[in-house]
Amino acid sequence: MIRNPYDLVNIFKTQITRDKVRYERQKGRKIKKSEAMNDVKAFIQNVHNFRDEYLKDAVNPPAEHVVLFDEAQRAWTLAKTADFMKRRKGKAGFSQSEPEFLISCLDRFDDWAVVICLVGGGQEIHSGEAGIGEWIDSLKRAYPHWDVFISPQLIDSEYGTGSALKALEGRRGVSQMNDLHLAVSMRSFRAENVSLLVKQLLDLEGEQAKGTLLSLQKKYPIVLTRDLQKAKSWLRERARGSERFGIVASSQAERLKPHAIHVKAPMNPIHWFLDGKEDVRSAYYLEDVATEFSIQGLELDWVCLTWDADFRHSADGWIHRSFVGSKWNKIHKPERQVYQKNAYRVLLTRARQGMVIVVPEGDAIDPTRKPEFYDSTYEYLRRIGFNTI
Repeated sequence: MIRNPYDLVNIFKTQITRDKVRYERQKGRKIKKSEAMNDVKAFIQNVHNFRDEYLKDAVNPPAEHVVLFDEAQRAWTLAKTADFMKRRKGKAGFSQSEPEFLISCLDRFDDWAVVICLVGGGQEIHSGEAGIGEWIDSLKRAYPHWDVFISPQLIDSEYGTGSALKALEGRRGVSQMNDLHLAVSMRSFRAENVSLLVKQLLDLEGEQAKGTLLSLQKKYPIVLTRDLQKAKSWLRERARGSERFGIVASSQAERLKPHAIHVKAPMNPIHWFLDGKEDVRSAYYLEDVATEFSIQGLELDWVCLTWDADFRHSADGWIHRSFVGSKWNKIHKPERQVYQKNAYRVLLTRARQGMVIVVPEGDAIDPTRKPEFYDSTYEYLRRIGFNTI
């Protein structure tokens, strides 16, 4: 089961379908894409389909004893779930968060069931996403008879478990297992420390980030520029063969329009991620841009991240802004500030082989793109040690 029903699931389904059709045709067997897609749907579905099926059937257990939830940290809080159930399903007074309800479906078995939650630290980017803490709270609150196996690394601040993890202390059936933590990056095969570097950068641990950058920059190049055209050339020069590259930006980066980056313009993720260099809709063309919502859970070989004034460095820490109408407004709510920080965490960790970061110079005659909105961010990144082009 996968949280994002529009991008990640559809991209997976499409790629597997294309591979299946190609394989069958190579063997001399004719198969329609629709037939291949039906086979794929049998084992990949988004979590909403699972949820809706067992809302209708409140008695019988699922067909599967083992269910794997990717992006489990993005499951909804009780408030978000209850609001959705009331507005979209006509079920007022729904009293379970999404993790609690999903576990309840597997709890219908008389013998055994397993729920596997794949969790990314600092990946909550939508309003109402509960984080892994709600899974833990649900187990403590409603399922004391379930055994729990967790990674000791969940105590890291990125995972946001906080008091929820402490609440499991003394509970029966809880086991910590180091093997449940993926210690080696599967995305960044050239460097295992990219996520650490990004964490230090976002946590304003500049000195630590310097050391981490030194340990990986020969294997995993990251460069800094203020010129988008230079960034595009850098990508094209480094990508070899079918290696895919593209531009990403925050969904709040609305003042990149002068650079022909329109984060609100619709883009088709399937074409962007899967189609070839000859297709203007593909990432290769460096025209359409993917935001954190389109690219979460996916990756490219080479990435250009264009950094706007929505998330600005200052001497007092990060400044959080959203663009409304014709001006930048402050983001006051702590949870929204976390989502914005996590959006940049997602964007900074999408490249397998290397990336270029573009911090525009701004424009003194444009009050929405003043140079001071960008200069401190650029200088902060330059001080960390990113090579400039």
